[in-house]
Amino acid sequence: MKIYDVLILGAGASGLMCAAYLERSLDVALVDCNEKVAKKLKISGGGKCNITNVEVDMSHYDSTDEALSHALDIFSKEDLLSFLAANGLKPEIRKGRYYFCKNSSDEIIEILKEKTQGVELLLNHEVLQVKKEKEYFDVYTQKGLLHAKKVVVATGGKSYKTLGASDIGLEIAKSFALDVVDFSPALVGLTVQKEQFWMKELSGLSCYVEVRVAGKNIYEEMLFAHKGISGPAVLSASLYWQKGSIEIDFLPKQNILKLLEGSKKLLSSVIPLPKRLAKALLEALDVEDGACDKIGKEQKEKLLKIHNYEFAPAGNFGFSKAEVSRGGVALHQLNAYTLEALDVEGLFFIGEVVDITGELGGYNFQWAFSSGVVCAEDINANS
Repeated sequence: MKIYDVLILGAGASGLMCAAYLERSLDVALVDCNEKVAKKLKISGGGKCNITNVEVDMSHYDSTDEALSHALDIFSKEDLLSFLAANGLKPEIRKGRYYFCKNSSDEIIEILKEKTQGVELLLNHEVLQVKKEKEYFDVYTQKGLLHAKKVVVATGGKSYKTLGASDIGLEIAKSFALDVVDFSPALVGLTVQKEQFWMKELSGLSCYVEVRVAGKNIYEEMLFAHKGISGPAVLSASLYWQKGSIEIDFLPKQNILKLLEGSKKLLSSVIPLPKRLAKALLEALDVEDGACDKIGKEQKEKLLKIHNYEFAPAGNFGFSKAEVSRGGVALHQLNAYTLEALDVEGLFFIGEVVDITGELGGYNFQWAFSSGVVCAEDINANS
């Protein structure tokens, strides 16, 4: 009976990075339900993979847990960039803050594949369950039973079902009596109530906004869509919204009343937004599209809502459109410095399957890579 030193369940960003940092003296295998490794990395960022961000800190995540701060210290954005540079990849910065592969996500995938040479690949192996019999783990797959001294669960979340995504990681955790937070869609568009259906009629238009939600202020592009609203600002806002209202400032760097001063033009001509949006917004605010110098006090008060348009989304676009899953294995069940289950020796959870989720912009890949390194270093030190 073969007993691996380490079985890593999931050959995505966190699993591959963990495998890359494990000592070559260890007998390691990566187990994945797909026929290729890194399928989500492959398609992310329009095929160029938003690897990380210029500004990486805990304020861009839905957690303040020690596990996150420790991981970002152990393997920081600078460490990740140094690792990539040492292996011939220098990502380019877009919009002053997003790190992308210059040509294709294949660039980072090839590095991870190269750094995991010697690690056995068990592809097309769907994991069914994991049990522990005395000192060894039994990993049941559709292709048979595997055994290991240690198991790293890097199975990701439920978004991208077409890439084999599932909640098997949470099922494994629950089978060991660990608490979990059920997955829900995150970094996803938001649907709107009947009062905001005017937004759906603007499908295809975008504008730069500030979205305020749950104490967070997010500045980015918002896209009007057939189902409601989307785009980078809304995707990040969705991480913090669960129910209740959000606020949108459609002119975050300007003052609507100052724009009116001294002008005799129509309001819709003065508002620096796409004309269709300006007109629709005025109608939604119940403001007549008249000459700026004829606007009365009551109308001006309504116009100010351009800076704090408040409404309650109806819901979100669902897992089929979500970039990631919020939720995961509860952090109080894991050692914050190793990501090993406190009550199950040798069982680790890393990446998206852990209850830590970042905003849009490379934050989730950074967490995946950092958590993989944290786990690998502990295994190396104790093997």
